[in-house]
Amino acid sequence: MNTLRVAWNPTGLLARCQAYYELCKPRVVGLMVFTSWVGMLLAEPGHTPWAALIYGTIGIALMAGSAAALNHVVDRRIDAEMRRTQNRPIPKGYLNATRCLVFAALIGGVGLAILITRVNLLTAGLTFLALIGYAVIYTLYLKRATPQNIVIGGLAGAMPPLLGWTAVTGHVAAYPLILVLIIFAWTPPHFWALALYRKEEYAKVGVPMLPVTHGEAFTRLQVVLYTWLLAAITLLPFLLGGNGVVYLAGVAILNAVFLFHAHRLYRTGAREHSIKMFVFSIAYLMLLFALLLFDRYLPLFLQQLNSH
Repeated sequence: MNTLRVAWNPTGLLARCQAYYELCKPRVVGLMVFTSWVGMLLAEPGHTPWAALIYGTIGIALMAGSAAALNHVVDRRIDAEMRRTQNRPIPKGYLNATRCLVFAALIGGVGLAILITRVNLLTAGLTFLALIGYAVIYTLYLKRATPQNIVIGGLAGAMPPLLGWTAVTGHVAAYPLILVLIIFAWTPPHFWALALYRKEEYAKVGVPMLPVTHGEAFTRLQVVLYTWLLAAITLLPFLLGGNGVVYLAGVAILNAVFLFHAHRLYRTGAREHSIKMFVFSIAYLMLLFALLLFDRYLPLFLQQLNSH
């Protein structure tokens, strides 16, 4: 009896797995998952249920990865023409659009099923709306329709803290909405700094980013204004009593550095300053959310020390 032997190519398999991994935009999704963790841990400080933490994280991560994969499929033409994105899996020919769509549907479906069955319907519904907002409304329409694309579409990317909160509590509250508002206000200066650096590439592929449609000077002004708006919004957790003086002191330093970057970019218009601001903005958001967590858990830690 003849046996069909299929050669196993570990190198090819690993390369294919790496391509699917990159399809999920792991750095972007990683930041989203981190902010969702903060939402979970702040919902019930010191009493976060492990099941919500584990299953919520898996479900949110899978659905965020699905949205990212759909973004790759929709943007495959412009990705191939932009230097920043031309090494993505589809433009490089590692994966085709059909396989990517199947992959996106599979992990998105699994993620949604986990959230429905192991977390709660509210989190599942909100996460699904965020996926539609990013992969369909923003990527298919807003990105190519208006220079305010990142402002309007940024709401989908701002949802993770609320998703983490609802995964634990099963309801919406004012505090996580403030965290959503922080990311929503952070997104324009973060992304417009990159758009200034990549202006020629966006113009080449016909994407109406603000520097392309309204010029660099106007965009730099908007970056400054939104950074000041962000600085004001980040005071709300303290002003409304959700966080204390540790958070206030830390966020004041973070905002001072962010405003320094924004005003320096406004004054000089130098490309190197735009990319430096973009890079710092990522660290800014991570540090700010870590600070929110540290401020709330420090008293609990000190209380435990005193009790012993």
